[in-house]
Amino acid sequence: MSSTDPKEYEQDFSSVSFWAKVKDQASKAGKDLIEKGLVLYYTWDDKDTPMWAKATIVGALGYFISPIDAIPDVIPVMGYTDDMTVLIGALAAVATSIKKVHRDAASKKVEDLLG
Repeated sequence: MSSTDPKEYEQDFSSVSFWAKVKDQASKAGKDLIEKGLVLYYTWDDKDTPMWAKATIVGALGYFISPIDAIPDVIPVMGYTDDMTVLIGALAAVATSIKKVHRDAASKKVEDLLG
C-alpha cells in the first residue's frame, strides 16, 4: 500500500494532468470529491495564495492525480475515500487562503461537468 503523505506526490501535479483526471473521472469520483479538488485548484491558481498553501495544495492534488495511491480508484465505492481524505485535509490546512471566488468557480465548473 502506498503512503498517503501528499508531499510524496508533488511531482505528479500539473494543470494538464489535473484537468485530464477531472474530465475523465468526474462522474465516477462524484460531485463532492471533484468540487473539493476544484476549490483547491482555483486556490492554488490564485496569485495571492501564499507559497506554503500552494505547496500543500500541490501535494494533495498530486495525490489525487497519481494512479498509485493507498486505495486504487478502480475499486468500487472505496476507491476514492483516500483521495477524499487527502483533499479534506488540504482544505482544512489552507482554509484561510480559500476565497469565495474559488468556491464559486469550483461550484460552477462542477455544474458544467456534471450538471
